Amino acid sequence: MPETGTPPTDILKPIKWPLRLTLWGMTAERITRAFWPLWSLVITALALLMLGVQDMVAVEWVWAAGAGFAAALLWALWRGARMLRLPRRAEAVARLDSTLRGNPIQAALDDQAIGAADVGSQAIWQAHQQRMRERLARAKAVEPDLRVAKADPFALRYVALLAFAAALVFGSFLRVSSVTAMGPTGVDLAAGPAWEGWMEPPGYTRLPSVYLNDITAPGIEVPEGAQITLRMYGEVGQLSVDESISDRAPVPEQAQDTAQDFAVVRSGTLAIEGPGGRAWDVSMKPDAAPTVTRGGEIESSYEGDAQIPFSASDDYGVVAGTARIELALDAVDRRYLLAADPEPRDPIEVPLPMPIAGDRSDFTETLVENFSQHPWANLPVTLTISVQDEAGQTGTSDPEVITLPGRRFFDPLAAAVIEERRALLWTRDNVPEIGQLLRAISHRPDDLFRSAVPYLRLRQILRDIEGVGTGMSDDRQAEVAKAMWDLAITLEEGDLASAMERLQRAQERLSEAMKNGASDQEIAELMQELREATDDYLRQLSRQAQQNAEQNPDMAQSQETMEMSQNDLQRMMDRIQELMEEGRMAEAQEALEQLQQLMENMQVTEGQQGQSPGEQAMEGLGETLREQQGLSDEAFRELQDQFNPGQQGPQGQQGQQGQQGQQQGQSGQGRDGQQGRDGQGQQQGQGQGDQQGQQGQGGQQSLEDSLAERQRQLRDELNRQSQNLPGAGTEPGEAARDALRRAEEAMDGAEEALRNDDLAGAIDEQSQAMEALREGMRNLGEAMAQQQQQNQGQQGQAQGGNPGQQRDPLGRNSGANGNIGTDENMVQDEDVYRRARELLDEIRRRSGEGERPDEELEYLERLLERF
Repeated sequence: MPETGTPPTDILKPIKWPLRLTLWGMTAERITRAFWPLWSLVITALALLMLGVQDMVAVEWVWAAGAGFAAALLWALWRGARMLRLPRRAEAVARLDSTLRGNPIQAALDDQAIGAADVGSQAIWQAHQQRMRERLARAKAVEPDLRVAKADPFALRYVALLAFAAALVFGSFLRVSSVTAMGPTGVDLAAGPAWEGWMEPPGYTRLPSVYLNDITAPGIEVPEGAQITLRMYGEVGQLSVDESISDRAPVPEQAQDTAQDFAVVRSGTLAIEGPGGRAWDVSMKPDAAPTVTRGGEIESSYEGDAQIPFSASDDYGVVAGTARIELALDAVDRRYLLAADPEPRDPIEVPLPMPIAGDRSDFTETLVENFSQHPWANLPVTLTISVQDEAGQTGTSDPEVITLPGRRFFDPLAAAVIEERRALLWTRDNVPEIGQLLRAISHRPDDLFRSAVPYLRLRQILRDIEGVGTGMSDDRQAEVAKAMWDLAITLEEGDLASAMERLQRAQERLSEAMKNGASDQEIAELMQELREATDDYLRQLSRQAQQNAEQNPDMAQSQETMEMSQNDLQRMMDRIQELMEEGRMAEAQEALEQLQQLMENMQVTEGQQGQSPGEQAMEGLGETLREQQGLSDEAFRELQDQFNPGQQGPQGQQGQQGQQGQQQGQSGQGRDGQQGRDGQGQQQGQGQGDQQGQQGQGGQQSLEDSLAERQRQLRDELNRQSQNLPGAGTEPGEAARDALRRAEEAMDGAEEALRNDDLAGAIDEQSQAMEALREGMRNLGEAMAQQQQQNQGQQGQAQGGNPGQQRDPLGRNSGANGNIGTDENMVQDEDVYRRARELLDEIRRRSGEGERPDEELEYLERLLERF
């Protein structure tokens, strides 16, 4: 009979290394759990020494803390030795065996208890033993569990690790040796340096701080405005400082101070004289003033938007800029109503746009502003562009005489009204001549005015001018000028009724031409007239919608609207022209009638053309997020100034604070309904900048009040945007509204913190507001995507009536749900592709027959090009 047992050494040989590694891991576990207080105390003491805490307190406190740490270390060592129990081999075998299926180690070590005399039982036992030993070959070492959370419920070990990490970043191992100099007799026994020094560049340079003890070179390059901090240890008078790089007065007693701080204002020498002293030749790198140039061609759009390109650069970055525009009176053509001396007006100051992201050390931007309604529009002006860096230095471009871009009026009557408006704003002494000229211009109204409305408005303007005379007040002058501007716009572009009349006339003429069989040339001219009339009507419709929205911002549109993009209308007109060229006049006539019906029922919703409400909401929220980011950056810079007042001079602070309101006004440009709020923010910023030199200590509180007021305005703007968000009723839409509500609450908390002079709390609240805004924008994007998926296939759906009985603009029946098109099979044959091939071959055959008429051959060629 075969043997029933095998020596354990042979059985455990396949798991020799897994068993050994498991044993070592268990040893590491028990050592960690027994001695974690010991190494926590050690690294805590090392971190405190690296941070130089021993140099900040009295020697007695250092010795008392050292005695306490020594007692704690002895206790931790005694506790670890008492708790430590090294694992035995049997425990390692049991742990390894418990991780294997069926406990193969224990099974392999067992002996057969019964049935040893039975051959069948013995065969089963040997098979079982063989299977268990095969499992041993797949054994892997058990990973040790080094967690000590149960033994350290307060996570004190992590506190020690955090202190050590902070010491690695902000401390130095060289500071540890300074503790050896603190003897009970007060004798300086330090083996390390007896002094320490740091060079901290200004924050805007984004350069790292330098530990002067590590600088062994004789020379060092330092940026202008860098802060030098020196600390001397040991007996007072043994070390002294000799420097010629600051603006401090040379006082012998001051040179031996143990703590010295000064800013670098010039190149020179810095020396620490005494035992272990050192000297450097300091080369100051001056902070160059920013430069700005106006380059490129100045352009103006049809609406009068001026585009003024400029380039700016600075060694560390430009933070703000201003464009100043003054009337170039010597270059003005002083004839007619401009011959009199103009009334004094303040120069135009516009904040320059800055790159939102990226490097500001060298960039090119374009100032976009509309000066059309200003009295100096289209007159020579002097343009001066200035920029500032964070040090408060200013760079100014060379004054340049340009023609201030403004809107051009091509209608003679509108141009005349604008010219008289400019004369009124030039000086009120021109009022009598303006009245006479307006009466002369409108002497024969039937030949000039398309309708009675603009004529009546002109008569009202005349009554206002002649009734007040040269004693017109400023407010009255502004009201009359605004009325003249609106009249000129109406005369230039017409109103909605005239645009609709022109469109109907173009449609009727085209319809008559199709009925009477006009030539291709006549039809092409009439189609071009229809396109121009359609563009004019859409422009007037958009203007009216924008004016209604400005006058009634809270009024919701109650009636149903049909939204079509200009590209859709263009495709419909292209299709009409194509049908006429193909000779299918009946279908073209029907499509034209459908187009006419759509144009009569069309409305343009508030906002930019081509943008959906969801896109407008996303754009508005993105602008709000950028404004909140800028406000948070200003609060952070103010907090830095409170703790590091030496990094920025008073002049730089005033220059920076004087631009805050202007940045607020700049960031809101282009958003609907925000001009008033942005203008208010700009006025606040300018007023605050002018008061810096007068308020002294009160300027700090004034700045914080300004930040709080701007924070309140931003919260109100977010509240207005939240009321018109799309996606209501959907899960992502409600999530977006909830996120924006949290953002409003955080903004409210930031405003309160700013009013209470708690800049740190305000920055924290602003951070929460920005995070909530980003979450809201993400949820709103998901809601828009979900809504777009649900509305796929619905864009061509018409309004009213039975959807199944409606027809699209091209005369086809709508689908079952009113959609343009149909789901029915357009080809009744079974072999669709074969039928399509036959039709294509027939078209090719006919196009090759030269005896066919030219019109038919051209039509067949167009079919081949398309298909």
